[in-house]
Amino acid sequence: MLFRKAIFIDKDGTLIENVPYNVDPARITLARGAALGLKRLVDDGYLPVMVSNQSGIAFGRFTVDALDEVIERIQELLFAEGTNIYDFYFCPHHPDGTVPEYAVSCACRKPSPGMLVKAALDLRIDLARSWMVGDILHDVEAGNRAGCKTILINNGNETEWDDLNDRKPDFVVADVNEAADVILQPVSPS
Repeated sequence: MLFRKAIFIDKDGTLIENVPYNVDPARITLARGAALGLKRLVDDGYLPVMVSNQSGIAFGRFTVDALDEVIERIQELLFAEGTNIYDFYFCPHHPDGTVPEYAVSCACRKPSPGMLVKAALDLRIDLARSWMVGDILHDVEAGNRAGCKTILINNGNETEWDDLNDRKPDFVVADVNEAADVILQPVSPS
């Protein structure tokens, strides 16, 4: 059985500019360096998988169906730059939500590793050869707990800096293209 390496990438604030609870495709723009970095990683054989908490669903700000147009717009923007996302996993839950079916604690909401583990099972991904790239420490913790290497995009979105082991990224960079620099650097023999 073939196990692939993947690049797990957060959506809001990492792949696209962070506009809270946005489901308007016209307002979606790629983050600086995102398309180029993602293209370089895909060209090197990484399977691109977007993983995103979407608590707006649990709070009734938008529906699951509203994400279809968002994903379509992200793919359009990425295709125009010569790359794409292979698959998209999202968590619609939040324990304090107002929509009963989504107002639950779950194993998929980052910092839990559930989305990454599910994607690994579905897509035959080798988590140890894979990376999680995100703009907050919940992304880093999810990646670390799943067994991935992790990169924090330090763009000012993290506000809860703490020093727990699971929340320590392997690397901190400015954008996805710099993350690709780190991931693609040759491994020196030991």
